[in-house]
Amino acid sequence: MKAIYYKHILEFKKPSGTSRGIFRTKETWYIVIQENEKQGIGECGILRTLSIDDRPDYEEKLQWTCDHIHMGADRLWEELKEFPSIQFGVEMAFKSLNSVSPFILFPSKFTENKDDIPINGLIWMGEKEFMKNQIEEKLQAGFNCIKMKIGAIDFDKELELLSYIRSQFSKNVIELRVDANGAFDTHIVMDKLLKLNAYDIHSIEQPILQGQCIEMQQLCRHTPIPVALDEELIGIFDVTEKEKLLLTIRPQYIILKPSLIGGYRGTQEWIDLADANGIGWWITSALESNIGLNAIAQYAYTLQSKMPQGLGTGGLYTNNIQSPLFIKNGSLHYNPQNNWKVTYLN
Repeated sequence: MKAIYYKHILEFKKPSGTSRGIFRTKETWYIVIQENEKQGIGECGILRTLSIDDRPDYEEKLQWTCDHIHMGADRLWEELKEFPSIQFGVEMAFKSLNSVSPFILFPSKFTENKDDIPINGLIWMGEKEFMKNQIEEKLQAGFNCIKMKIGAIDFDKELELLSYIRSQFSKNVIELRVDANGAFDTHIVMDKLLKLNAYDIHSIEQPILQGQCIEMQQLCRHTPIPVALDEELIGIFDVTEKEKLLLTIRPQYIILKPSLIGGYRGTQEWIDLADANGIGWWITSALESNIGLNAIAQYAYTLQSKMPQGLGTGGLYTNNIQSPLFIKNGSLHYNPQNNWKVTYLN
């Protein structure tokens, strides 16, 4: 058995804005395992400035992982705890290697194109007209759950956009989620939430910056809008510490991004704790290419959550991996008759 890794710079079709800045490119890495005549591929979807493993020794750790691939998925997962995106890439690659097809990791009605995964339509930050155009495109495309990034442009303009949606569709027709990415200061956040509450918001992701545990606890206790923790989960490796965080803050929801929290195993730990404590959750991709999106989507389908998942990022790039994944009527589908085209496996 041997393994190699490759770097791939994904290029956005349009600059995509969040409160942390504007994305034009996205760096990702692939691990390919070869054993006998079989190959498996995994994606290490690091997000610079956000991933806990955004470190100078990242590529060095990828090489170490390839050099020690004989240790197997379980031992490597333990060794790579400080590198959750590599943990996930290794899990994915071994799952791919040991599957009948390198891209059918979890066979199901989803991979047979007999069922789909409802997802939210993502609205990126930008000028008001740009965001309004995105909203109209998502509504015309059949989405019944819209997630809007907020916190970067004038707040009153963001409220106008939410008002625009609500003027046409009630909460029974369109579910509205907002994602602040930690944009609001603690002394003004409640005022923001009270104003947002006028638009029947389903939930707000990470209204204040992570690491303010007591402030987030108080916010979750008194908020008029359910709060979903996102960045708050990054960098917590121990199950005991995960449980402590959830029991301290008591959020209404948690957002699970496998590339940022240790892959399938890390995600499942959070899910088990959330279920045990009456906390809702859904799974979201983190700007991976279609390799990672495919692995997350197939896993998410097995969990049979009734909530729309955050898996709509596959169409963002000009140079994504060609795959059988496609979006129709607000849901993610997999058409096995469409071929994968991955030069890294040639």
